Amino acid sequence: MTHLKYPEQPKERIRVLVADENTLIRAGICSLLEKLPNVELVGETEAGAKLLPAIKKKRPDVLLIEVGSIGLGGLGLISQVARQHAEVSVIVLSSLATEEFLVQCLKAGAVGYLLKRSEIRELDLAIRAAAQGSKYLCDAMAGRFKDSVTDYSGESAFERLTTRQRQILKLIAEGRNTKEIALLMKLSPKTVAFHRVQLMQRLNIDNVPGLVRYAIRVGLVAA
Repeated sequence: MTHLKYPEQPKERIRVLVADENTLIRAGICSLLEKLPNVELVGETEAGAKLLPAIKKKRPDVLLIEVGSIGLGGLGLISQVARQHAEVSVIVLSSLATEEFLVQCLKAGAVGYLLKRSEIRELDLAIRAAAQGSKYLCDAMAGRFKDSVTDYSGESAFERLTTRQRQILKLIAEGRNTKEIALLMKLSPKTVAFHRVQLMQRLNIDNVPGLVRYAIRVGLVAA
C-alpha cells in the first residue's frame, strides 16, 4: 500500500483513543483531536497495562499511541492490539525519525506513523486513512522511507538478537558498565562481556558508542 494523501471524508465520525505515558502530552493531543470534525475522542489512557482494558471498554476505530518513551514495551503493545483487537487501526506518534524504528512499528502491526513535529493536517489525514484500512506515513517519513511501507518482510538485525542480548544492549545504552549489568542480570562479568562482543558482531558495530546510537535508532532507549 502507498501513502494515502487524500482519504475520503468518512460518513460517520471516527472513534479515536489516545495512549501516552505523559499526561500533559495526552491532554495536548486530545485538545487537537477535539477540533477535527470527523473525529470522536472516546478517551485517553497510559500506554501501558491500562491500554488493553481501555480499548475493550471504549471500542475505538483508531488508536493513536506514543511508544518512544516505553521502547520495546510499546512495540509489544502494538502487537497485542493487532492480535487481540484487529478491528482497531494503530497510528504511532513518535519523535524517532529512523527507518529502523519505523519498520519495527509496521511489523508490530501499526498502519500509520506520525512524527511529533507533524502538522495537524497530517494527523487528520492519518486518522482518516487508518479508519479506511490504509497505511499512512507523515510527509517527513514518506519522503525518506516510502519503500518501507510496502517492503518490510525481511528480518532485521535487531530481530535476530536474543531477548538477553536486547536487555544487555538496553543497559549498555543506559550507561551501565559490565559489573553493573552483571549484578542486575545475575550473570558473571565474563558472560556479559561475551554478549557485548556478540552484539557488536551481529550488528556490525565495533564500539560501545555505536551500540548506544543503534539502541536510540531502534527506540530501545530515548535520546
